[in-house]
Amino acid sequence: MAPVEDGQLPLSYDLTSDAIIGMRIAVLGYGAQGQSHALNLRDSGAEVIVGLPSTATRYLAACDAGFTVLSPKAAVQDARLVAMLVPDEVMAEVYTAIEPALRAPCGLVFAHGFALHYGAVRPRADLDAILVAPKGQGKAVREAYLRGSGVPGLLAVHQDVSGHAKELAAAYAAALGCGRCGVLEVTVAEETEADLVSEQAVLCGGITQLVKTGFEVLVEAGFPPEVAYFECLHELKLVVDLLHSGGLVGMHQGISNTAEFGALQSGALFQQLPLRAAMHEILASVRSGDFSKRWLTEASTGMPMLQLARQQTANHPIEVVGARLRSRMQQA
Repeated sequence: MAPVEDGQLPLSYDLTSDAIIGMRIAVLGYGAQGQSHALNLRDSGAEVIVGLPSTATRYLAACDAGFTVLSPKAAVQDARLVAMLVPDEVMAEVYTAIEPALRAPCGLVFAHGFALHYGAVRPRADLDAILVAPKGQGKAVREAYLRGSGVPGLLAVHQDVSGHAKELAAAYAAALGCGRCGVLEVTVAEETEADLVSEQAVLCGGITQLVKTGFEVLVEAGFPPEVAYFECLHELKLVVDLLHSGGLVGMHQGISNTAEFGALQSGALFQQLPLRAAMHEILASVRSGDFSKRWLTEASTGMPMLQLARQQTANHPIEVVGARLRSRMQQA
């Protein structure tokens, strides 16, 4: 592996949200990211309108938070920025519905580049299109902001018609609180592909499969499932917290010498497995567009594979014993 140069992409901290103070911003969607963006933007001085159908599950929640809530098409009519914070699988449908109401100069803001990178949304030629991707779940974005901090973010300019797209992206990132922690300027392709690969290979796909396999091996060897749950899932948070705060070295320093020796010695076994090849296969699928096509097809047909996988996960023994243990621990 080639050495990584220090400061290849310097983090930007000197961001200001002044450019969006008093600006009308339409936030489409009020899920985890939509709610946090709307609240942080409003607290940073923007005039926020939430765009939701009146039948939406989160419609009343947005109203209760004090926002003016209009239909998506009505919400965007006089907006200078429109935050596209709806699920990837419905992004194209939502954009098609609101495009006639968008008035230049107007900018589209995306929190993830999926729709832009794979062409599900092709912004009209007279619109700015920017990416501001907080590196944290919606709840974390809001909680960090309230603490006077923020989560790091990625910034990209996809289409600059006004000549001020980067300035608007930086101001939006600052308004979310990302500027307090650090913002990297990347390309839409880099954000999209890296995010998808990390989710599939490590953060969501890889780690859950590793946890389940470790649990299964211990139970098959005769260990009580409760013990296997504690060892393979419950304690994972402790290690992740160490990784998050101190990196690999910090994690090793926070565990026993026995655990560190075992991790380094046994970890070498994974180097002999086709792990790297599997990750390269995932990367190739993301870069070729094969994954995006499979996901959008899955979504358009009612998500049969996803529904089956959700049911199988819910019925897995680690979830059965885990639900019981978590309930007891929460009552204690």
